[in-house]
Amino acid sequence: MSTKNHPAGKVILAGAGPGDPDLLTIKAARSLQQADVVLTDRLVSEDILKQYVRANAIVEYVGKQCRRGASTPQQYINNLMVEYALQGKQVVRLKGGDVSVFSNILDELQVLARHHIPYEIIPGVTAALGAAAYAGIPLTARDHSTAVRLLTFYKSGVVTEDYWKELAATNDTLVFYMSSETLDDVVANLVKNNIPADRLLGVVEQATTPLQRVHTCNLYTYEQELKGKIFVSPSLVIIGKVVSLHAQFGWLANSNSSEHYFKPVEGLFATLNDNVEKVTKHASRA
Repeated sequence: MSTKNHPAGKVILAGAGPGDPDLLTIKAARSLQQADVVLTDRLVSEDILKQYVRANAIVEYVGKQCRRGASTPQQYINNLMVEYALQGKQVVRLKGGDVSVFSNILDELQVLARHHIPYEIIPGVTAALGAAAYAGIPLTARDHSTAVRLLTFYKSGVVTEDYWKELAATNDTLVFYMSSETLDDVVANLVKNNIPADRLLGVVEQATTPLQRVHTCNLYTYEQELKGKIFVSPSLVIIGKVVSLHAQFGWLANSNSSEHYFKPVEGLFATLNDNVEKVTKHASRA
């Protein structure tokens, strides 16, 4: 990519893992130690920022919170990346989990390519793998499952009726991201399509953190046990025969706290509004 018209800035898109700061990769840690600017998501441990980011580096909090609370506009994040990179700075765009699984990496790659800004992608431990490991649920355990599907169900209509039938019939382990608020509908659709009774449900709240809690039940008793429950964000849903293994192999005790490990996005737009116009104008001139 050409950098002829501006200093040699660069953007590194890095995964921070699902919560436990010790799950950060060595490569991501090195990139943070060398960064001039860090643009961090909400679902990133504060310990990572304290331990690896230089004291004189700029840290911008650009968190999102799905349907709850404030969220940083994606266009604002794009503009920040461009603005700082065109100043010749080394920028780390730090995302919770892995950068390529249910994130807006495509939008960010497109804007970087459009402005001819060099970039690098550093993978991280995605939430499905972190939650499963810390809950003692091997996702493809022998005689339980031979495949895993990573899914999301955030509103009615995004999954067709034929696909629900397939999901109910498959032996694959199903992992739903960002779907705890729609879990009632997920379970109802699978039960309606006669999912076998040995496919259990597991919900892992705040996986890999000291506040992790795991809830399990049979899908056919979900209505009595978990229906309507509000789970602490982030929560990951695992459905399949493998969930039965949690009772035997779960090694991390459930937390008794309902506190948030990751700070909610609050009061964000007061700060954003002070800066977004300046950043947008600079980026558009680049």
